[in-house]
Amino acid sequence: MPSHTVSVTGWGRTAPTAACLVRPRSYEEAVAAVRECGARGGIARGLGRAYGDAAQNAGGAVLDMTGLDRVHVIDATPAVTDGSAGGTVLCDAGVSLHRLMEVLLPLGWFVPVTPGTRYVTVGGAIGADIHGKNHHVSGSFSRHVVSFELLTADGEIRTVRRGTPLFDATTGGMGLTGVILTATVRLEPVETSLMSVDTERAADLDDLMARLTATDHRYRYSVAWIDLLARGAAMGRSVLTRGDHTPLAALPARARRRPLEFRPGRLPAAPSFVPEGLLGRTTVGLFNELWYRKAPRARTGELQKISTFFHPLDGVPHWNRVYGRGGFVQYQFVVGYGHEEALRRIVERISGHRCPSFLAVLKRFGDGDPGWLSFPVPGWTLALDIPANLPGLGAFLDELDDEVAGAGGRVYLAKDSRLRPELLDGMYPRLGEFRELRAQLDPRGVFTSDLSRRLGI
Repeated sequence: MPSHTVSVTGWGRTAPTAACLVRPRSYEEAVAAVRECGARGGIARGLGRAYGDAAQNAGGAVLDMTGLDRVHVIDATPAVTDGSAGGTVLCDAGVSLHRLMEVLLPLGWFVPVTPGTRYVTVGGAIGADIHGKNHHVSGSFSRHVVSFELLTADGEIRTVRRGTPLFDATTGGMGLTGVILTATVRLEPVETSLMSVDTERAADLDDLMARLTATDHRYRYSVAWIDLLARGAAMGRSVLTRGDHTPLAALPARARRRPLEFRPGRLPAAPSFVPEGLLGRTTVGLFNELWYRKAPRARTGELQKISTFFHPLDGVPHWNRVYGRGGFVQYQFVVGYGHEEALRRIVERISGHRCPSFLAVLKRFGDGDPGWLSFPVPGWTLALDIPANLPGLGAFLDELDDEVAGAGGRVYLAKDSRLRPELLDGMYPRLGEFRELRAQLDPRGVFTSDLSRRLGI
């Protein structure tokens, strides 16, 4: 099994570290790789879309799981064993959501949850317990996982099912309980590969929250782009986009010829070198102004491709390069319902600090899932990208962390690259249980990462 030392970083391109990269192509090779990890341990890695250091392991091993990428079984028989309809797919953990869409959409099925990129693996989706625009309706990815096979530190492969402590520790556990090899995932039936989309503008943050609170229940998918440079009366002005899968009967006659076609478009890749400071306050401010003004005040029923609605940035390969060599920090937090004033204070502070973020989104979370380190809880979640070289950024984000923690909220570990470890226990109340199970399952610390060392998980 070939291996070589490489520099590894997250999608934010900050804090690279060197590790021995191993790419198993069979379950046997994966077992051998775990048993041979060495003193610095190892961590599984998919397509590298975790923004921070969750899939890095300085001086140790990183297991590139993308060589295990087979779709084994698709069961298209609707299942109602737990009250929810849908077929299932059994696949390797290294299969990407993009590949699943290519295979499943022509058969009338869609993945149950997708984040803002389809270039994540099924194993990564479970390890980070990803969420999407439908969390207020469908929960996070783990809610739709029936079972998975987990390679543990002793080199054994265990079948892990819902409702067990190991399932709940692994979903959201950032790869620290073992290496996921296969998973069985419940699917969403669809009649077409198009979305019916409603778009509207919100004048400010209060207007946005009122619209979301009053009408979000009508939509399966919902997200708001928010202008975090707007101040004063326009603070938090937003473009709200919501929709659902289009039924076949609603398509124009021409579109009904190929209702389940999946052909995402692609633009040229971002250049390998981008000058530092390209995405500064002036350029982002101009972009935000144009983006807000070009959005319709209210438009209903627009037909969009799945790729356009869910994954617009995937059309630009290596879009993370636009932040320059310094990279960027993605900061995502959630505060519970009833803490809207905390959200307003945070948005006001971001606006006052003039953080140049053109990829800022606000969503509502529904009921959380049982993962001990799963991020979503009922409340408001805000995610934003910030150039890493912004002066004073570290201290400013520390202040925001304090606001979030004070409101009983938490930050998302799959996107974190700089949280202070002393805040983690308060944000994730079941962290103690996670540590205890991990110590029993992996007493030698075989599975470790830069994130786990930094935060003392």
